[in-house]
Amino acid sequence: MTRALVIDDEASIRETLAMSLRAKGYEVSVAGDGIDGINRARDESPELILVDLGLPDLDGAEVITRIRTFSDAAIIVLSVRGGEDDKIGALDAGADDYVTKPFGIGELLARIRAVQRRHGIVETDPVITTGHFRLDLHAKRATIASSEIRLTPIEWRLAEQLVTHPGQLITKRDLLQSVWGPEYGTEANYLRVHFANLRHKLEPDPSSPVYFITEPGIGYRFIPAEAPPEDPAETLAEAAADEAE
Repeated sequence: MTRALVIDDEASIRETLAMSLRAKGYEVSVAGDGIDGINRARDESPELILVDLGLPDLDGAEVITRIRTFSDAAIIVLSVRGGEDDKIGALDAGADDYVTKPFGIGELLARIRAVQRRHGIVETDPVITTGHFRLDLHAKRATIASSEIRLTPIEWRLAEQLVTHPGQLITKRDLLQSVWGPEYGTEANYLRVHFANLRHKLEPDPSSPVYFITEPGIGYRFIPAEAPPEDPAETLAEAAADEAE
């Protein structure tokens, strides 16, 4: 799984980018300032870094310069600054590309793919196939035996969060914040309702799910036929500790 780091002081932009990247199969971490971003880049060794120039503590170009002393990650600048000098400074500091805000997620993802190709990074397969259904994450198309199944936008986002992390336990809090936003975290009834609908559409027997599994009181996981789950004791202990924080 490709690791990505988003460094931006605007929480709404960080969460939007993180959600979009996770839906494409990335493992994403975020930082709200330059020092935290540099430390995370050193500790987590991401293959992709998205960085804003207007950070509260350091200029983005300085962040890139420092990261380049220990990392060869693909770096894309996201900034409201559209001047030629800003672009030249960021590229000279070591950025691979420069995207001016505001931007469309589609354009950004295309630029990410182009930069990753130059770095030799292979994108996660966007098509998830099980013994019962098929999900095309790029086309947003779900099918069972060649018949299209209509999923709502929320059902798609929930499915994407799970199927791009096969076998892994995703906590209720993480799902709520990724799908509904950072201000959510305790609305477990939202998940119960939407997962019931998702199972009704995609599971062979919604009353006995085999793909979208509930870990009572903790969260959910996706189990494709070809991917065994993590050790239950280990992942449940980790998730319980995460919930207690």
